[in-house]
Amino acid sequence: MGPMLQTILTVLLLLMLLLIIIFLFFLFKPWRFFFSSRFRSSNKGELERPLVADEEDAHASPLNPINELPRDYDLEGACYPSEVLFRSPRTHGQGLVHKQRLQTLSVPPTAPQCGDTLVVDVISDPSSDDVDVGQTLRLSSAQLAQFQKQGTPNFRNDRLQDLVQWNISDQRSCLTLEVINGPSRGLRCSVQSINSSRLPLTLGRVSPSDLLIKDSEVSGKHAMIKWNLDKMKWELVDMGSLNGTLLNSKPINHPDTESRNWGNPMSLANGDIITLGTTSKVMVHIALPTQHHIPFGVGMASDPMAMRRGGKRFPMEDVCYYQWPLPGLDQFGLFGVCDGHGGDGAAKSASKIFPEIVASILSDSLRRERVLSCRDASDILREAFSQTEAHMNHHYEGCTATVLLVWTDGEENFFAQCANVGDSTCIMSLNGKQIKMTEDHKITNYSERLRIEETGEPLKEGETRLYGINLARMLGDKFLKQQDTRFSSEPYISEVVHIDQASKAFAILASDGLWDVISVKKAIQLVLQMKEKCYSERENIAEKTASLLLNEAKTLRTKDNTSVIFLDFDSFNRFSCKVES
Repeated sequence: MGPMLQTILTVLLLLMLLLIIIFLFFLFKPWRFFFSSRFRSSNKGELERPLVADEEDAHASPLNPINELPRDYDLEGACYPSEVLFRSPRTHGQGLVHKQRLQTLSVPPTAPQCGDTLVVDVISDPSSDDVDVGQTLRLSSAQLAQFQKQGTPNFRNDRLQDLVQWNISDQRSCLTLEVINGPSRGLRCSVQSINSSRLPLTLGRVSPSDLLIKDSEVSGKHAMIKWNLDKMKWELVDMGSLNGTLLNSKPINHPDTESRNWGNPMSLANGDIITLGTTSKVMVHIALPTQHHIPFGVGMASDPMAMRRGGKRFPMEDVCYYQWPLPGLDQFGLFGVCDGHGGDGAAKSASKIFPEIVASILSDSLRRERVLSCRDASDILREAFSQTEAHMNHHYEGCTATVLLVWTDGEENFFAQCANVGDSTCIMSLNGKQIKMTEDHKITNYSERLRIEETGEPLKEGETRLYGINLARMLGDKFLKQQDTRFSSEPYISEVVHIDQASKAFAILASDGLWDVISVKKAIQLVLQMKEKCYSERENIAEKTASLLLNEAKTLRTKDNTSVIFLDFDSFNRFSCKVES
């Protein structure tokens, strides 16, 4: 029995060893090393394809949305590739997107145009240092005609830098003069470079000067501004004035003032200051009519205030935005603040949908003319809120929404009307009068408790929240609105504020992070102090004012996300310069 037992044990050990080897073989799968090289070789180049389905599989699964996308759809930019727009996969630092290398730049005859200017966004090959990412090539109408005459040229990367810098100004230019100091302070005058019947533009104390300045130190015919077609520049000439002319504090008149000889022409730039005599100062603003300039100052500032809660992570759920003009509507603009809760998704959706909805409604010429003639956009704003709520698909997220619609009648009259849900507030100051443009929809507010009571389900004594939320009106939160009819997306709509040329007016839109620590009276005082301090400065003070309000909220230790939009209707940017045919 001894040798037989030994044989059996040996066989059992060999079987166990074999089982262990088989187990390890399947565990480590050594055959994958044999196939992987062939697999990579056969699929070389496939890894750079877009992360979407092939065209032949596009209809394989109609329930899968991504299968509906063609091969050339850009997941990163959500757009189809265009011959005039190239994005490198490194542009945003994330996402694997198949794009052709920028070897040539083709400008097809059907390329999109903006007015008389062809705009080509050039984003270079990551390996090339010739062109900065996001540079824009603008070609004038004359250049575009030359392009079309020559066909479709190709440009190598080593020439792109020169091409990007090839930017010849359009012959049309808008000059606006505003007297910012002296007896005629506030006087404005605008002229187009193509309006030869109004050029040259004269500045003086007596008629027929175009800018009539009632100042004893200003000569009857003091200075002249003309358009130099060869240099494509506005030029200022002293017309032999007695007290001289200064351009940015430097004299430009003839050295011998008693000779009454004219001075040499001096080129003007946007923001220059012309001084006539010793007290009258004139601000110069130059703009291309093909560009859309906001006709008043706008400043925007925001901060998540993440360190106000003991260093804990505090995500930013505010979104502030503005659009002037609205697409296809040169007379209308929209400004808004959304404060999200439960995330920033609802706030981002609302800020994107609102301008599109308002522009769509106002594209109806009858409704647009009704707003302009009746000077009231209540119906537009109410419908915009209703449609925006219908388009939002946020069941467990919501946001406040405060929007200010501003429009002009084309005669330097502005009109502003606000609508809101939630507690993001808009206030205006008009000739020293304080106007609250919004209504607070917190459950603790008396007016909101009355509205809730009218639904037939009044709040209990001491109840300050519904389902953990202190607001009764918001966009989104579809699940809560299905559970409780006391929640609403019906907006409060303000009266229209008329701002004429002589008005001193500004507006502040901000989330509750500002108003939690700053009263309306204090905010207005801060604005007036800033305007008084910076009135003589060239740059738009709206950005500084928005930053001042935000910094004051920081100083006062606000604990909430804070966003501010400041509109300065009294800034030097406020002018009209119509493009003449």
